Amino acid sequence: MAQFPRWFTNTLVVACFNCVISTCFVLMVAYALSCCRFKGRKLIQNLSVSVNLFPGVLAMIAVYFVLKYLNLTNSYAGLIMVYAGSSGLGYLICKGFFDTIPISLREAAKLDGASDARVFFQVVLPMSKPILVYTIISSFMVPWTDFVMAKMILNSGVSADWTVAIGLYNMLQKTLINNYFALFCAGGVLVSIPISILFVIMQKFYVEGITSGADKG
Repeated sequence: MAQFPRWFTNTLVVACFNCVISTCFVLMVAYALSCCRFKGRKLIQNLSVSVNLFPGVLAMIAVYFVLKYLNLTNSYAGLIMVYAGSSGLGYLICKGFFDTIPISLREAAKLDGASDARVFFQVVLPMSKPILVYTIISSFMVPWTDFVMAKMILNSGVSADWTVAIGLYNMLQKTLINNYFALFCAGGVLVSIPISILFVIMQKFYVEGITSGADKG
């Protein structure tokens, strides 16, 4: 029943893939809406804010049937797609940080012949380490602590495929809790260790990223 090393590995794999994909999505959307001017920009911002007003669980049934149609249920690929699919909508804090970067720096780079991609990678990103750290931590934490979406998608009943959240939840069943309560408590402590380490190492950048991004929206 208790396969905590396997659950930990499964969750770590999903979290790492989601961290990379979601961070890229968030940074690209934030840069496009902050530093680029194009038709429909305001409309996209307003629509994204409106969509964010509704909790993601409202779309659970539709998401499940779409994944089932694509044969992506009970797969980590489907789980990663769900986590990363809407991550770009969480661009607001990152956009607020990009808004604080002087326009003159980007204009000077473009006068020297730099493309938007080069401006992004060589001008904007080196000056955005705090918000980059914040985005990475946030993207990692979503799958690491999620239970609802993981339980919905990984529903085959095979314990080896579970994430940590599902495994710990199943330890609390009435027929198992007396045997696995100590393991449940130990698992809860172990799950908190990676997040705690990240926060201890990156606390300075994390706090600076939030406060700087909140200055201007």
